[in-house]
Amino acid sequence: MGKNQHVLHDPNGGWYIKGEGNQKATLHTQNKQEAINKAREISQNQRSELFIHGMDGKIQSRDLHGHDPNPPKG
Repeated sequence: MGKNQHVLHDPNGGWYIKGEGNQKATLHTQNKQEAINKAREISQNQRSELFIHGMDGKIQSRDLHGHDPNPPKG
């Protein structure tokens, strides 16, 4: 699995994608949806998890794109 991806608000304007543990942002965008779309593509390619944060920095949602250790039964 690759690095988990985070979509975060930039206090200076816009949104950015940052790989977990990275010092620098992977990509900066003007709107949140654009950042989410690109981060989802990255996390799917890397089979990692995507964390989408709100303007307050709290996690709003997350998507798992890799191996799920607890898949649903059924």
